[in-house]
Parts: sequence; structure tokens; C-alpha cells
Amino acid sequence: MRRYARALVAFALAAGTVAGTAGWVSGDAQQALTGPPPGSAQWRADRTPGGGLPDPERATPGEVAQFFAGLSAAEQRRLVARHPSVVGNLDGAPLELRYRANALALAAEDDPRYRSLAAPGRRILAFDPRGRGQVAEVFGDLRTAHRVSVVVPGSDNDAGTFDRKVADHGAPVGMARTLQAEAGPGTAVVAWVGYTTPVGVGIDAATGRLAQAGADRLTRFTEGLTADGLPEPAVFCHSYGSVVCGLAAHRLAVTDLVVLGSPGMRADDVAGLRTNARVWAAKDPTDWIDNVPNVRFAGLGHGTDPTDPAFGARRVPAGEARGHAGYFAPGTDSLRTFVAIARGTGARGTDAPGGPGAEADAPVPADVPAPTDLPASADGQTPERVRASAEGPASERARASEGVRASEDVWAPEGGRVREGAVR
Repeated sequence: MRRYARALVAFALAAGTVAGTAGWVSGDAQQALTGPPPGSAQWRADRTPGGGLPDPERATPGEVAQFFAGLSAAEQRRLVARHPSVVGNLDGAPLELRYRANALALAAEDDPRYRSLAAPGRRILAFDPRGRGQVAEVFGDLRTAHRVSVVVPGSDNDAGTFDRKVADHGAPVGMARTLQAEAGPGTAVVAWVGYTTPVGVGIDAATGRLAQAGADRLTRFTEGLTADGLPEPAVFCHSYGSVVCGLAAHRLAVTDLVVLGSPGMRADDVAGLRTNARVWAAKDPTDWIDNVPNVRFAGLGHGTDPTDPAFGARRVPAGEARGHAGYFAPGTDSLRTFVAIARGTGARGTDAPGGPGAEADAPVPADVPAPTDLPASADGQTPERVRASAEGPASERARASEGVRASEDVWAPEGGRVREGAVR
């Protein structure tokens, strides 16, 4: 009987695990795009300036940054002109050179899917036309930003669909543009479609194969940002993108890891992510992702729901969001909280509202019942300590034994806890 039940679970996962913003459709198997950028063979054969060029596949972003720092402005310009496809995708290269290189590569691209990406004024930080295409675009001034965020989307996203207008605030460009516009000066946001995403719902969406390849690319991309002298980013991961972020978490040097509409992160709890970043999770009551089983079996499924209190993430309020693609919709509580995180004002005790170092546990309004359950996460506490604190005092244990369902703490942008309601 147990074997039969597991088979049913596996079947359900294969048929119904997470898609992105495109809805419930059958999925086609995808081949992950890996390896160095196009044009790498010509780059490797170029022996100028003396000593050769850093290998685009093996050199670390730090080594790439050091190489470009040793070049004159004229030498840098020559490399951009000779090898735009490499420089434009070379993590660690100065972002100004990458903008220029990708503009050149897009101007020479005759695929109509990418025509809009070549529009003047766009800051394209990465562009690879191979396969379905990959792209990253910057909103805001990345060089002068004090706070940087990266948006990692889920299924059905690629360079060809990057500029789609449907569900504008639910597509990568819409998410990033909206977040940066609301967060304002001093912030920059990157819409990063730098991995091969699943198409629709199918085995790709139910497994971690594409996510693992994406995790490697995301890690290198964020390393390239810091190697170029930019602040450590906050990463916002939507849908299957949260699987990518979960697998990359232990290697990502980021301030915050925010997942929304997540099917799971391939970890049992925050401790399993092995990250020093603050971990946040959002799921609105109307998101169909809530119907996806949060289990892992025979390689299928992505595990614990990150909004489950036992996972240990800080809960982002999302009662005003609607559907799987509504978390960045203007005027929602989820977007307001995302903006606080993007500005660096969303963490307890660190750059909290009221000034640096201010305590974000603001007094709860009198008409809001005091929370009684496990905090979404506590600074400096392991999930084991958090769970232990939830077991006492004795009155709380007694209430739990009487069948009282716990209320979850959620973190509003003002920093105070508010009671959201019964755990789903």
C-alpha cells in the first residue's frame, strides 16, 4: 500500500508541479544551455594584449575583473569591438563594457525575436541568442546604486518572451521595473533570465535538472556583480526560479533571499539552504501553486513549502496579491514589503525603519491581536532554536494540544508584526 501511495504521489508531481506565469499546459523537455558564451573560440585565439585573454569558461569573475582593471580604455574598447558576444556575457567585466558589447551584438542580430532588445537606452547586461535565448536587463543606475536586487523568474521565460506585455508586473521586466520604480533612487534591479527555464508543466518543472544548471549560472552572475565592485544583491525568486535559488543558496553572496509563489527550494528548512542571507517567503491565498504537493520522491518535486512556519523563513504578507503572477502588482502588501527589502529596510535590527540599527519590532496596533506562534524567523536563531521557542511556554503547548491552529507572523514594510490568520 505504501509503495502504491508513493507511486500516486510521483504521478501527481509529474503531472502537476510548478509552471511559471503561463499557466497549466503540457511541458516540453529542454536542454540546459551551459558552457562559455558564443564567440569564445575566437576570443581564446586572440593573443592581444600580450599574455592572452582570460578563459571565459575557467577564469573566475574576480580574475576577469582584475584583467580588465589592467587594460587601458583603448584596449578595453578594442576587445568590445572584436568580441562583443564574449565581453557582453563575461561575468566580472565592467558593466559599462557589457552594456556596449551587448548593444553591438543586438544590432548585428537579425532574429526578429530580439529586435525590441536593441532599442536605444536599454541596459542589457547579458545577451545570448543560442537556443531560446537568455538575457539580463538593468533598471536604475547599477554603478551608483547603494542597494541592488536581482529578479529570477520561473518557467516559460527566455529572451524571446522577455518583452511580452501580458501580465506586465508578472513577467521579469515588469517585476524588475516595478520594484525599482517603487524602491526609488539609490536602488537598481536586474531582470535576469540567464538560465534555461522549463516550458509549461512537465518533467522539467517537476525536477531540479534545469534548476541546477541555472544555479551554477546565477552563482557566477552574482559573483560577477560583486567582482565589479557592486553591492551584494538581494535576490527575488519567483516560482521555479525559487528552485534555482534554493540550489544556489549555499554559494550565493547575497543579503536577502526572497521566494514567492514557490513550489519548494529542495531543502527541508532554512538551515538546509546553508545560507547567511535573510530568507523570506510569500504565497497569496489565490495562487494555484498552493495545490502543488510539497514533497520530494524519486527526483520529483521540490520539498517543503517555504511559507510553512516549520521552514523558518520570514513570512511576507501577500493577502492583497492575486494569482501566481500578482506579487509585484502596484498597491499590494507584497510589493510594499519587497520594496522595503530592496531598500534594505526590511530586516529586524539592521537598517530598520527609524534609522540604522533601529529595532524593527515596532509596537503592534491595539486592534491587532498579539501573535502567539513561531516568528517567521529570528535573527541569529537556527530553525531548531526557533522550533524550540515555539514549544513553550506551557500555556502555548496546552493551546496547541487543544487543537488551536497557530497564526503566522508576517513582516510588514514598516517592520512590525501583524497577524495574518490561520496557517493554510
